[in-house]
Amino acid sequence: MPTIERLHSYLQALTLTQADDVLEAHLERAATEERTCCDFLADLLQAEYDARRSRRISTRLNMAHLPYHKTFAQFDLAFQPSIDKRQLQDLQTLRFVHEASNVIFLGPPGVGKTHLAVALAIEAVEAGHSAYFVTAHDLITDLGQATREGRLDRRMRVYLGPKMLIIDEMGYLPLDELGATVFFQLVSARYERGAIVLTSNKSYADWGMVFGDTIIATAILDRLLHHSTTVNIRGESYRLKDRKKAGLLSSPQKEDNQA
Repeated sequence: MPTIERLHSYLQALTLTQADDVLEAHLERAATEERTCCDFLADLLQAEYDARRSRRISTRLNMAHLPYHKTFAQFDLAFQPSIDKRQLQDLQTLRFVHEASNVIFLGPPGVGKTHLAVALAIEAVEAGHSAYFVTAHDLITDLGQATREGRLDRRMRVYLGPKMLIIDEMGYLPLDELGATVFFQLVSARYERGAIVLTSNKSYADWGMVFGDTIIATAILDRLLHHSTTVNIRGESYRLKDRKKAGLLSSPQKEDNQA
């Protein structure tokens, strides 16, 4: 069997599919550029490694259930000058994931809270961590139903497994007693075990109304904020800026006061 065919057969047997696909191109490059055997082998293995990493990231992103793909590079910091750039840069190191601490984005609707939460999830996935995105409404509905059906422990594992759990839109709808209870159980179970990234349009002072009970709200905040970073965004809505440019809005959107 010719040498090239032998190489292809070995690569296929070892399931090095990307290396198999680019083998001849790399052989031609090595001959043209007079590259050493070590350089050729390193390039071939690099191609395989990059392809596998890309597939792993793609799989994790699909499992994360992100609503869209938006990165930090796509975030317009100039439009939201209230954000501390150094604070965002520190979050991008993902130190909080390793420390199992939390990140809470507070601000009125449309200022980019979900964008930043998604961007953190993408950074985490690309660094090899697992992430899972869910709206607060869907989370509470799911865990409430699981409680009523007697399978809360099993369903809770979905939200305890990921290194980073993103809970979006906390506070847009008030919770009933069961909803507040299951959310408390989730936060308690992840406390110092896994990072939570949460977005909310409510200040911490308003969480008593969100949960319908100041005592349980205080207990939840106690665990969420013990190891955490709060990012306050005081600005206008991205979704309204184009309408303002077009003259469709006569007055600027009032800023919500955030804690």
